Amino acid sequence: MLGRDLTAALARRGAAVVAADRAALDIADPARVRAAFEAHRPAVVVNCAAWTAVDDAESREAEALRVNGTGPAVLAETCRAHGSVLLHVSTDYVFAGDADRPYPEDAPTAPRGAYGRTKLAGERAVLETLPDTGHVVRTAWLYGAGGANFVRTMIRLEAARDTVDVVDDQRGQPTWTADLAGLLTALGRAALDGTAPAGVQHGTSAGEVSWYGLACEVFRLLGADPDRVRPTSAAAFARPAPRPAYSVLAHDRLAAAGLAPLRDWRTALHAAFPALLAAERPAACAISGRPG
Repeated sequence: MLGRDLTAALARRGAAVVAADRAALDIADPARVRAAFEAHRPAVVVNCAAWTAVDDAESREAEALRVNGTGPAVLAETCRAHGSVLLHVSTDYVFAGDADRPYPEDAPTAPRGAYGRTKLAGERAVLETLPDTGHVVRTAWLYGAGGANFVRTMIRLEAARDTVDVVDDQRGQPTWTADLAGLLTALGRAALDGTAPAGVQHGTSAGEVSWYGLACEVFRLLGADPDRVRPTSAAAFARPAPRPAYSVLAHDRLAAAGLAPLRDWRTALHAAFPALLAAERPAACAISGRPG
């Protein structure tokens, strides 16, 4: 989802882009990564690959660690050997999720589950191996037209159900992948120019909302009654992996690097909605029996 929007954003700016999917490049395989670098000689590498099945990671942590920890370590080592800049996408799950104000970039990490632990391992590998050219960009609550996500699920469920129960005791920053792609593009350019210091940046939309509040906004954009969305607690949805209650990230280091933080989540959602609706509507119509 993010990789597709990033590839499009770079292409619009005239960059020569090599986009390798999982079948083309196993980032945890040093030999294959070296071969890819030797073939393409990248100035900037953006790692959008990740094990993102949060619940599955609880019972398959070694597999998740291979993707989220070993993979970034291999990329970082190879970037160091070739003099490439590395932008590594990470997550709010590296924090405990129990704060009451936005997490700054240097806040203590304390992941509560396997997914967060494996992503933190990847962060550390990048920062330790590339102290001058490694950038960790934490993001959260991603949605976009190019993959499965909460917003598209709500579009589908609005057509399929009379009411929808949504968690109201978890807060975060819904972030459009197209907006994050623009930020990564700007960060890569600034890193090459030497104007963006290496380290951790946060790439999430401004503002904050609960999952329930986000679902209500989706229903409004569909012209549906938001009262059909009913608030509930996380305890009503028992899952193997703990979810952060508070996933709001601060953006001070972007400003210090001369980069503008992303716009407000609601403004971004309104801009993204036509593409999201176009991507999801055929499925919604098929479920509800409505004409296309």
